[in-house]
Parts: sequence; structure tokens; C-alpha cells
Amino acid sequence: QVQLVESGGGLVQPGGSLRLSCAASGSIVRINAMAWYRQAPGKERELVAAITSGGSTRYADSVKGRFTISGDNAKNTVYLQMNSLKPEDTAVYLCNVEALIPYSEYTLYWGQGTQVTVSS
Repeated sequence: QVQLVESGGGLVQPGGSLRLSCAASGSIVRINAMAWYRQAPGKERELVAAITSGGSTRYADSVKGRFTISGDNAKNTVYLQMNSLKPEDTAVYLCNVEALIPYSEYTLYWGQGTQVTVSS
């Protein structure tokens, strides 16, 4: 139905940068919103940033000013530029898409996640 392919995770030193990408494919009629969540061991999954097809964005307070979310509607792709990374940013980052498929209403889909590790 909907598949999400994430890339860009890795190991980076504190203060460094990474750029995550998430491409959605499948029987997609349209996408209403795309978002990045993250989950660290022993912690709840939290919203990092979200963007609607109209370009509205939302950020977690902990990343505002450091992370930037952007999207390419034509490619069904969302990006997360992460700057000034901190050890507390270490987590599995998961792509989330609110998509419309044939004969359905908008549904949330999740990617497998990509590991981001910030450490010296």
C-alpha cells in the first residue's frame, strides 16, 4: 500500500549535522502530511517535526532552531536537516506519513526507522 524508505542516519559528533530523507511510494492518491518522530531506549516516541502538503510546519521545543523539516510534494519526500546535534538527539528516527490510498481515507504509515547517534 504505502512504503517509506528512510536514509541519512549515522554516527556524528556533538555539534555536527545530518540530513534525513524519507521517500513514500505505493498506491498513494495524495499525502496530507509527513513527519519525523524519534524514540530512544526507555523513552516514549515523540514528534520531532511535521509538515503539511501546504507547507505548514511544527517542531518539538527541543529541536526548534536546530532542525528544519522540508518536503517535496512532487517526489512524496520529506527531509529533516539536523544541525548542532546533541547527545540527547540520539535515537531511532522514524518517518510518518498521513496518506490517502484508493478506496480509503487518510491513514498513518510508519517507516522502519534510521539510527542517529551523536557521540564523541
